[in-house]
Amino acid sequence: MTTKNAIDILTDLTTRQSEAAAKRLGQANQQQDQAKQQLNLLMDYRKSYADQLQTQMSQGLAVSGYCNFYQFLANLDKAVAQQNQAWQTSLQFVERERVNWQLSERKRLSFNTLTQRAQNVMLREEISRDQKQTDEHATRKYSIKT
Repeated sequence: MTTKNAIDILTDLTTRQSEAAAKRLGQANQQQDQAKQQLNLLMDYRKSYADQLQTQMSQGLAVSGYCNFYQFLANLDKAVAQQNQAWQTSLQFVERERVNWQLSERKRLSFNTLTQRAQNVMLREEISRDQKQTDEHATRKYSIKT
């Protein structure tokens, strides 16, 4: 069983952190999409209800009916404002999660670069050792012939 060096452990850790941050970002995006859909539904419903009010007013609407429509539209306006605030909050949350993911990803890529550099150094050292052994072997072979 081989033991991992510190850079491999840190690379694994940052990879897991980056994956977790990506998952949180995806969830935040889903929540933001749902908040936007709910806002759009409320706005469509409010427009439809306002259109009904206009239609009924053109046909003659009793004062009590107008008051009911007006009260309901006021309640819809409050709901739209609340949902708009929820959507704005979700946008801010998505942006925070995006920044967190980018930071995690940057760390992960940095450690991957360090790992790659260490592997390149080891490879160059191995090539150098092999070349040295080949040169020594050739030198010995030449020395024996002469």
